[in-house]
Amino acid sequence: MTSDFIEKRTESRTIVNEYYSVDLSVENESFLYQFKIWDVSSKGMCLLIKEGSAAMKYLHIGDEVKMKYYKADSTSPGKYLKTEITHITKYDEGQFKGHHLVGIRILEDPNP
Repeated sequence: MTSDFIEKRTESRTIVNEYYSVDLSVENESFLYQFKIWDVSSKGMCLLIKEGSAAMKYLHIGDEVKMKYYKADSTSPGKYLKTEITHITKYDEGQFKGHHLVGIRILEDPNP
């Protein structure tokens, strides 16, 4: 059986296991939002956020926020890193219907 799948992304895809999830805390709010990192490419990482999540009102393209990154190894402590929101894509159909794909990019060297 042959696959008819054609990769349409312009950047090469890589699997990066360094970080597994992030925490986002919002100033003057008592809530902490936690998201699994997924869809990692050579140009960024993404978060899948359900439509209607209160976290979406705090995320805008171009924003720079501090997020606490956690490695897949749960024994490692989290690390706060300055992060840019690179894109927000809303899905109205398909597998991710009712969700937003939020692109993130670390703005500082996580391993100085």
